[in-house]
Amino acid sequence: MKKIIRTALIAIIVLLAFSSCTKNDEGDAGDNLLSTVTERGSLYIGTEGTWAPWTYHDESDALVGFDVEVATRIAEIMGLTPVFYESEWDGLFAGLNSGRYDIVANGVEVTDERREAYDFSDPYAYINTVIIVKDDNNEIGSFEDLDGKTTANTLASTYSLLAESYGANAVGVDSLADTILLVEQGRVDATLNADVSFYDYMRVHPDAPLKIVAETDNPSHVSIPVRKGEPEFLEAVNNAIAQLRESGELREISMKYFGSDVTE
Repeated sequence: MKKIIRTALIAIIVLLAFSSCTKNDEGDAGDNLLSTVTERGSLYIGTEGTWAPWTYHDESDALVGFDVEVATRIAEIMGLTPVFYESEWDGLFAGLNSGRYDIVANGVEVTDERREAYDFSDPYAYINTVIIVKDDNNEIGSFEDLDGKTTANTLASTYSLLAESYGANAVGVDSLADTILLVEQGRVDATLNADVSFYDYMRVHPDAPLKIVAETDNPSHVSIPVRKGEPEFLEAVNNAIAQLRESGELREISMKYFGSDVTE
């Protein structure tokens, strides 16, 4: 009889312990992202580091760029320390999905498809997509002319998808410099990219044999993607962007890296 009672007591203790663990696990799972980053004291930011002037390494190999400074200031306004993680484009969203990054700051354009997977901050920049070709290329003058042509861009990027939507065969590359090199060498017919990125490249390489032949009619919204279901965190990010815009600092950062205001 004592053995039965002892066994029953052990079973009750185990059950209570399991119940306690379950409640703790549920409590942890219920923590929102804002409370998580606040307790951690840092904001994990995913970026490429290979796309000037948005995110790149300067001559001292320091990570710099428009997105780097904007994300840094967002973190600081939120009372957090920015921690950057560099990855190729297709790894940025995978890292966001897995929770490795809290946000991605990499000139991410808002699309209907991406809205299905992520919530987006208010826009902090606006850009037009342009077609870039070698200066002696007279076969491409519009997006419709991309049909049957070969383009180079980061695979799964907005530019790659847009080129493919017009019938182009998109070749994958790792950086803007690689993309431009393929165009200059005539190994691809064209590339698509942000107009401001092209102008920045030409500022550094004024003799590059390149030209723009077409651009989108309406500017794309550049925003910060966040995992869905984090309204408090998203509000904090939006408040930081609004503060940067109202103070004029957002424009100053844009002028520093683009020589123009891409934030309006």
